[in-house]
Amino acid sequence: MNTRNIAIGSVVAAVALLGATFVVTQLGPTSDDQFAQCRASAVSGGASAIGGPFELVRDDGVTVTDVDVFTKPTLLYFGYTFCPDVCPLDNMRNADALRLLDERGYDAQAAFISIDPERDTVEVVSEFSDLFHENMIGLTGSMEQVKAASKAYKTYFKKQDGDPEYYLVDHSTFAYLVFPEIGFVEFFKREDEADEMADRVACFIDAWDK
Repeated sequence: MNTRNIAIGSVVAAVALLGATFVVTQLGPTSDDQFAQCRASAVSGGASAIGGPFELVRDDGVTVTDVDVFTKPTLLYFGYTFCPDVCPLDNMRNADALRLLDERGYDAQAAFISIDPERDTVEVVSEFSDLFHENMIGLTGSMEQVKAASKAYKTYFKKQDGDPEYYLVDHSTFAYLVFPEIGFVEFFKREDEADEMADRVACFIDAWDK
């Protein structure tokens, strides 16, 4: 991996629950939820409490909206390329889940939104996303655009004080499953493994196609 993606320092990014601003509970099936059999948890306030419109710059330099990004079931992750270990590991797991889905004939993709647009230019996020999977979209933008997307998905990030070049960013680490037109349907925690993610995503796609 390019050295720009390896942080100098020993502090790792914050774990998901540190920055999470929504409450999750164990979910029981409900008769009016087409995805009930696929869900492992629920969001306080319902799935509609997560997600919303955003405008960012894609890794090909084109300004896009959420509608342009979520053209198929998408595993969405907020992170940054200079992250020393958490982001590479999480994005590799997401990519592994995509490969398993590919093998099973499911059409899905991943998207990576940088929370460090100061360093993560279009070229940097393009290089980063290409390392993991050909169907991973890299996204960046102005700090205002990134904050708006982060707020919509109830994520947390905070730049640490320190070296102006080699600073770290604390951030939440959920991966989100987002569908075209429907929006957010599920989230995955750090401890969820690729095969488990692939199974659950496949369940959602099967329920969506019915």
